[in-house]
Amino acid sequence: MTAQLVALSVDAHDPEGLARFWAGVLGWEQGDDPSEGTTLVPDDDTGFRLRFLPTTEPKTRQNQMHLDLTSSSLEDQQRTVARALELGGRHIDVGQRPEEEHVVLADPEGNEFCVIEPGNGFLADCGFVGAVAGDGTQAVGYFWSEALGWPLVWDQDEETAVRSPHGGPKITWGGPPVAPRTGRNRLHFDLAPADGDLRSEVDRLVTLGATRIDIGQGEVPWVVLADPDGNEFCVLPPR
Repeated sequence: MTAQLVALSVDAHDPEGLARFWAGVLGWEQGDDPSEGTTLVPDDDTGFRLRFLPTTEPKTRQNQMHLDLTSSSLEDQQRTVARALELGGRHIDVGQRPEEEHVVLADPEGNEFCVIEPGNGFLADCGFVGAVAGDGTQAVGYFWSEALGWPLVWDQDEETAVRSPHGGPKITWGGPPVAPRTGRNRLHFDLAPADGDLRSEVDRLVTLGATRIDIGQGEVPWVVLADPDGNEFCVLPPR
């Protein structure tokens, strides 16, 4: 059995405000969610939700993961950038080179994302949300391929990418050097056991290389794990 990716969760000082920003950028609607956060539901083949969870922790470093949004033309790329800026986003410098054609932005809480140039071959067959791009090792790409049951669609020079057999965004890891971890990630994956058996799924993920961790979650119905690179993720109980 494999796990189902149900959400990419984002820690936010203002979950509802950040959800409004991303709803405006992506065109997604808010959905019902039993969690304490605010959730956006995709209107395309993305396959997972965006969930915004309350936190009081400050953002202190560049996120380990970010979204890559695709463009069908230069005008389309400019429209996406303009819409994000109007909604409260801003341009940022993360060390991108002047000759690179993608645009790097941050949402109102400083979470980085990219608007990719038209004609990008790697994301050519992806939708508007082209990728969840991550900083990570080859080993972590292999782990997530097994965890989700998604095939590797890229494995070269220690860079890896996986994608659902049903389409949707790619999840990518850039290989070494991997930035050192300093504190908890602001973005994490939420999984659900495909067969509804939480304990068996957690055991399977541990066998694949995950570890149980304590981030101060206390008595909760879900289980917090870390992947082989130490990135937190949650396995949720069946609803």
